[in-house]
Amino acid sequence: MKTVLPWTTIWIVISWYGSNIGVLLLNKYLLSNCGFKFPIFLTMCHMLACSLLSYIAIAWLKVVPMQTIGSIKQFGKIAGLSLVFCFSVVLGNVSLRYLPVSFNQAIGATTPFFTAVFAYLMMKKMETWVTYATLIPVVAGVVIASGAEPSFHLFGFIMCISATAARASKSVLQAILLSSEEEKLNSMNLLMYMAPIAVTILLPATVMMERNVISITAGLARKDMRIVYYLIFNSSLAYFVNLTNFLVTKHTSALTLQVLGNAKGAVAVVVSIIIFKNPVSFMGMLGYSLTVFGVFLYSESKKGNK
Repeated sequence: MKTVLPWTTIWIVISWYGSNIGVLLLNKYLLSNCGFKFPIFLTMCHMLACSLLSYIAIAWLKVVPMQTIGSIKQFGKIAGLSLVFCFSVVLGNVSLRYLPVSFNQAIGATTPFFTAVFAYLMMKKMETWVTYATLIPVVAGVVIASGAEPSFHLFGFIMCISATAARASKSVLQAILLSSEEEKLNSMNLLMYMAPIAVTILLPATVMMERNVISITAGLARKDMRIVYYLIFNSSLAYFVNLTNFLVTKHTSALTLQVLGNAKGAVAVVVSIIIFKNPVSFMGMLGYSLTVFGVFLYSESKKGNK
């Protein structure tokens, strides 16, 4: 077992990196390079895939034991989380229409800042002054990167900041709403229940805001059938992001996941620049590096407080 486990963990981490970076780059490619401009419909496709594949993984493949919803109250809490989750994913996809992946990742790295803010506002949870101090380079790095970003777009920036804040609020809300032992769900079961609710939220939003999506997508498919394959593959990857995220945490720890996530962001930036060839400046890369360094310090400070 000692020889098998490390290699298993390494392959899980590689799969997690591949699925995370892959879905991010495919989202960008679909929304910016294919004439497909429907972030709400794209998110709905992701949630449909997560609904189906989550059920298969839990009910049939027994990846994790199935957990049941115990009450209407618990269902209401999960529905609330699903709404915030939808909001964050849609806004993130909208931002990719206007911002390069590298800048999108720089803004996304500020999640710890928003998590600390919402934890205080919602739970009155105070961190040590050292932890708060580490958030200064996190924010300063994004300010520097924003000022030096050649492809800066104000609307895209607002959408990306909003998506990052929504992701942070979802994690804090999850800790508040599902705090009792009888209501706690592991991430895979939570996704299985959240995804169908997300689809029911996103379907009317798609009909109202992206009403021509089916006809336009069909027209794009007649010109190049690959867009259908991209959508299917992209949606499947969205599920595997969650699956591998769970497996990395299971085989390592939540803190290791956070550290690996910081490195993943840097890898995604490099890969996206190579693929999309978006212009970057020295000050922009310096700002992003400062943000990543701040997030690393934040992780270390949280580790020291435990």
